[in-house]
Amino acid sequence: MTEWSKKRVLVTGGASFIGSHLVERLAQLGAHVCVADDFSSGQIANLQGAVDAFPGRLEVRRGDLKDRSFANDVTKDVDRVFHLACIHGGRGFIDTHPADCSSNMILDGNVIEACKNNGVKHITFASSACVYPPQFQDDGESKLLTEEMADPANLWLSADREYGWSKLMCEMSLRAYYKQYGLKSASCRFSTAYGPRENETHAIIALIAKAFIRQDPYEIWGNGQQSRNFTYVSDIVDGIIRASERISDAQAVNLGSKELYSTNTVAHNIFEIVEWNPKNIHYNSSKPTGVFCRATSDEKARTLLGMGSWTPLREGLEKTIRWYFSTHKTEDVSKRIEMLLEERVAQVDA
Repeated sequence: MTEWSKKRVLVTGGASFIGSHLVERLAQLGAHVCVADDFSSGQIANLQGAVDAFPGRLEVRRGDLKDRSFANDVTKDVDRVFHLACIHGGRGFIDTHPADCSSNMILDGNVIEACKNNGVKHITFASSACVYPPQFQDDGESKLLTEEMADPANLWLSADREYGWSKLMCEMSLRAYYKQYGLKSASCRFSTAYGPRENETHAIIALIAKAFIRQDPYEIWGNGQQSRNFTYVSDIVDGIIRASERISDAQAVNLGSKELYSTNTVAHNIFEIVEWNPKNIHYNSSKPTGVFCRATSDEKARTLLGMGSWTPLREGLEKTIRWYFSTHKTEDVSKRIEMLLEERVAQVDA
């Protein structure tokens, strides 16, 4: 096990949704954490709790990792890197910003090369279930996606749009750097993460936001039958730290429960929790929904990382709803809802 109190750790994208939760956990474990972020969607407020609770353990560097000199600078004198920085969003963003998503390959390449040049001992990469071939996810059947289904050794490689390809290319680069230079790494394929500090481009926060403003007719993208294995953010953080400790040969591992829930099921759980029901639901088939059914196998995470039970959906929804309702204003969300659903912007502050 890693003795984090003796480590200097870099978290790229550390002011973001998942990144800020990871920063808090690492600081709690005793690490000195440097955050590198351009604050295009993350915000400094996400880090305030860690700053207050762990004085002297957190350093924040503002900059763009597509700038090679910045990537080189922030990786100096660092033991381990958690690479979460990327240009991304939910389905609405991914489908309408293909060039932005493609530019992640520049960012990732800069970070990996800088880590190699500066002697970083280990990189843990935030990958995605979007690396899996869409043809395995569109037949209407529940088919658990195993890590081998997106293995570079296979000839059927495909991925979910430009965002998925950029993640897959970074995984392949990490394997190449391990093979050629011995740079240790692990890739964690996040599966539909959600929780406090996430923005409205993502499905669960979008559904919560619409309930928050009492949208009626309540709009659901697609037919509501598309399904995912939603994963609460604390489980993602547990998994990514364990991957850093236990994987060194650039293997990929899924991080996500294998339990499937449809968009309709999530929406009705939200209605029950907030004690409100819309009179009408409008299914908007013109909006992007992604693949029909995505559920990842958690067998490798359990055996290799020792991951136990995952946070139940209802429990995670209750925590996320409490956060959203306590940190947002109805009038602000109402005015900006259409933009918030498709643009990568920081959350509305209370």
